[in-house]
Amino acid sequence: MNWDHELDARGLLCPLPVLKARKRLKDMQSGQVLRLLATDPAAIIDVPHFCNESGHGFLGSTELDDATAYLIQRT
Repeated sequence: MNWDHELDARGLLCPLPVLKARKRLKDMQSGQVLRLLATDPAAIIDVPHFCNESGHGFLGSTELDDATAYLIQRT
């Protein structure tokens, strides 16, 4: 899947990946997709929860060599 913006939050711990994603999503247009790269083990729970609470679409995650990539669609 393609994405419109990418945010590298590798090395940041909870809650920073979600807080930075929230800030980036505010500047994006509805329907655009953010790819969030994170190494924080809590992100696997935090990112879907954030999407559910904020109304953004959680499009899934993919394990990479050095991080997990989360796709979030701005609503």
